[in-house]
Amino acid sequence: MLFTGEYEYTIDAKQRLAIPAEIRSRLHPERDGLAFYVTAGSNDALWLWPERTFERMAGAIEVSLLPAEEMMAFDEITFPSARRLEMDKTGRVRLPQGMLDAAGIGSKVVILGMRDHLELRDPGQWEQRKQEKLTEKTTIFHRARQALIKQPRPERDPGS
Repeated sequence: MLFTGEYEYTIDAKQRLAIPAEIRSRLHPERDGLAFYVTAGSNDALWLWPERTFERMAGAIEVSLLPAEEMMAFDEITFPSARRLEMDKTGRVRLPQGMLDAAGIGSKVVILGMRDHLELRDPGQWEQRKQEKLTEKTTIFHRARQALIKQPRPERDPGS
């Protein structure tokens, strides 16, 4: 599922956040699952992954009795703190208070569609970050284009 858009919402006193109806209407239980996983992202935001996407990605990580040190470190900071969040009948999830505090999110939140996941951020912090990124727009696009060029392309079937 492709996530896009920017939504401003309120987190209630019980740490519940409504997933935007526009997003909920596009979720399919067979493809996406019935819940989200929340993790601390590498950019200090909270990342919400559809249940099946998170499980599929976690399963795609190579498992070993002797994992590389980088993978052990990644696993240690990702999986113990990740939480599965079931949506209630009104489409809300309950966010762990400790994760909200660590991300600097109070009662106001901006939900960002980030291609394969959602990000939760403090609206003021997001506005500042967005403005900084917009001033670097040309450079960011150029670097992204260069990164895409360097990616290996999948081999084409000679019969196609």
